[in-house]
Amino acid sequence: MDEDHNNGGFLDMGKTDRSVWLMKCPVVVAKSWKSQLASSSSSSSSSSSDSQPLAKVVFSLDPLKPDDPSLHQFTMEVAGLETERIPKSYSLNMFKDFVPMCVFSESSQGSVAMEGKVEHKFDMKPHEENIEEYGRLCRERTNKSMIKNRQIQVIDNDSGVHMRPMPGMVGLISSNPKDKKKTMPVKQSDVKRTRRDRGELEDIMFKLFERQPNWTLKQLVQETDQPAQFLKEILNELCVYNKRGANQGTYELKPEYKKSAEDTAAE
Repeated sequence: MDEDHNNGGFLDMGKTDRSVWLMKCPVVVAKSWKSQLASSSSSSSSSSSDSQPLAKVVFSLDPLKPDDPSLHQFTMEVAGLETERIPKSYSLNMFKDFVPMCVFSESSQGSVAMEGKVEHKFDMKPHEENIEEYGRLCRERTNKSMIKNRQIQVIDNDSGVHMRPMPGMVGLISSNPKDKKKTMPVKQSDVKRTRRDRGELEDIMFKLFERQPNWTLKQLVQETDQPAQFLKEILNELCVYNKRGANQGTYELKPEYKKSAEDTAAE
């Protein structure tokens, strides 16, 4: 039985009743944490006792009303960013009304274990005093992503020997003139879209919302040429979905991101 478990034949349910927290954090913070973990794991001289914490969570409450959840506040101080411009102080907005979720892990040997049930869900938001600096950081990333690295090259041989059909062009060109009337253009939905880098796509999204405040999912898919499901993941982090009102069925930036977009427009 142990042998089957090591081969991934069983799901370890020993931690089923353990409560865990789920947190969404900005991409820049996630990349910084990953780089710190990678550098610490690659260092053979460092031991587990010497490892530094990634962040410190502070829980505040009103001592006169300790049981009032509306007065509870969570803040986070991120460590290891002394040489970076990433904000170090964040507010953690807690949610209890969400779809029940569980956390699973998989070892290098392929065994799967349940790590616990998600009790609280948090969204990280830079403190008000760091919003402007965070907005400048987002604008710099946006400007870098808009720089075009493509160059135009003149082809001396214009006979078309070295030309290759572009993606989505298969089926549009026929070698037989009689078959030209039978060819049908490839629908845009049938063309497989390639995912962009997550940070690059976020920068493009900020630019789009600078152009207009509200977008439908269909419009954003056409503008970014990205898979709808992948786009929804980004929208859930950056935007709120209007279920009613004049802008029903559209997305708009969350308040903490609107400020950086307004600052960009003012400049």
